[in-house]
Amino acid sequence: MQSCESSGDSADDPLSRGLRRRGQPRVVVIGAGLAGLAAAKALLEQGFTDVTVLEASSCIGGRVQSVKLGHATFELGATWIHGSHGNPIYHLAEANGLLEETTDGERSVGRISLYSKNGVACYLTNHGRRIPKDVVEEFSDLYNEVYNMTQEFFRHGKPVNAESQNSVGVFTREEVRNRIRDDPDDPEATKCLKLAMIQQYLKVESCESSSHSMDDVSLSAFGEWTEIPGAHHIIPSGFMRVVELLAEGIPAHVIQLGKPVRCVHWDQASARPRGPEIEPRGEGDHNHDAGEGGQGGEEPLGDERDEDERWPVLVECEDCEVIPADHVIVTVSLGVLKRQYPSFFRPGLPAEKVAAIHRLGIGTTDKIFLEFEEPFWGPECNSIQFVWEDEAESGPLTYSPELWYRKICGFDVLYPPERYGHVLSGWICGEEALVMEKCDDEAVAEICTEMLRQFTGNPNIPKPRRILRSAWGSNPYFRGSYSYTRVGSSGADVEKLATPLPYAESSKLAQGSSSKQQPGHLLSSKCSEQSLDPNRGSIKPMQVLFSGEATHRKYYSTTHGALLSGQREAARLIEMYRDLFQQGT
Repeated sequence: MQSCESSGDSADDPLSRGLRRRGQPRVVVIGAGLAGLAAAKALLEQGFTDVTVLEASSCIGGRVQSVKLGHATFELGATWIHGSHGNPIYHLAEANGLLEETTDGERSVGRISLYSKNGVACYLTNHGRRIPKDVVEEFSDLYNEVYNMTQEFFRHGKPVNAESQNSVGVFTREEVRNRIRDDPDDPEATKCLKLAMIQQYLKVESCESSSHSMDDVSLSAFGEWTEIPGAHHIIPSGFMRVVELLAEGIPAHVIQLGKPVRCVHWDQASARPRGPEIEPRGEGDHNHDAGEGGQGGEEPLGDERDEDERWPVLVECEDCEVIPADHVIVTVSLGVLKRQYPSFFRPGLPAEKVAAIHRLGIGTTDKIFLEFEEPFWGPECNSIQFVWEDEAESGPLTYSPELWYRKICGFDVLYPPERYGHVLSGWICGEEALVMEKCDDEAVAEICTEMLRQFTGNPNIPKPRRILRSAWGSNPYFRGSYSYTRVGSSGADVEKLATPLPYAESSKLAQGSSSKQQPGHLLSSKCSEQSLDPNRGSIKPMQVLFSGEATHRKYYSTTHGALLSGQREAARLIEMYRDLFQQGT
């Protein structure tokens, strides 16, 4: 079989090789989203000259996806800069004149629609009735009061009772229901409307959390997620402008597009005296062992170093190129890690890191944009919210595939119409979003139109002239939108996910691994006693680093969390090589 080709020499000029032999490290960043670009930019600015970014898709940006249709830009991914005080995304956008304020406060009554500061949310029932404004405001006040209670379990260390099942959804639904039922002033008809609104609000909350249901979100950990103070903002020219600003300082040759990674072979220096031969494999054969199949007498891949200076990491790409490195920063999504970690890392990940990957949650939140010739909604309406009256007494909501549309919580009105035209932006999350992704545009447009006719009571609403929608769950390079702390997980799992490999205390690696280990992959007791000095011939520390929104304990699920996590991992390496660069080497 033909061996995979190493890129150890082909892309290097003599100066680069000379720098590396004197200690210039090679860093490979997997992923060109906000985390990967932030990491690469920080390293380059601090004097690292051998940095490569590998991006699986055909464009940079990751879960930022701005689509320009006509004169308007629509966001299929990240849309808002959440908060301004100390938010690095905000400061970058503000410094370049990209911002537009969209809300006055963090969690106002109208927080569901963040496209406009003006107007009101129209709550409509499946019987074509509009819920009175005063009923909506009373319910909203009650819901937000209970929502604030969900934050207190973490922030004030309040014990979680067994009835709540440590679930935000279970706690919220029961607490709000009890308060509605116990209200002596409301007539039964009003109580029924308010009870039905609980499920609609929880659907909205699920879209914000990117969970299938708020029943899946940990109550004891919910309050650890931290809001940055200040207004929300959008970028009319597209959130992609932030990505482009980050990429401006990165030389074009550093980023390789259309370069998916098959496997990260780490701890190579201590695993064997020679590098492995990695052969091309058939489709789906992701369990081929990197340490087998080599032919005696062949030179190890990427071995341009002296005998006592081995490459600790080999990055095997899907096109069969093998890139040797000192350090790899992995920025792939939690969804990709959940799906691919057994084959993506050789040797396998430590057991506690695998457990964290399993415990943490990631779901799918999709948008459905509908463009109409003329608006059928009034000028005061900033969103249309769907309230199913028959769900007033329902528990956790999981719909059969043919009823996926009942998970759509509502449509926001894009504002101003002078910029966007007459466009509604719908929201759907969870397993039902995955069903929606499998439908064709015509079917989704037809179903959404029928829903709008039913809830508005207007049978004459025309079909939209155009539909645009996201598909984050079925995208193989993301497998979901963003992360959350699932029931049974906590911020400690986020920290475990973010911890570089090998661990500083090497003996931790021997506590267990996610896949069968080959001889030499576990660190020996002799290795565990060795110094972790990067300039000595011992175990190279921080061979594999992890960043991305799911690795930020306070700001997971956000663009600023992603950016800060990339800067955090770059800072680890910058500190590690501080003396080297201070010497001007």
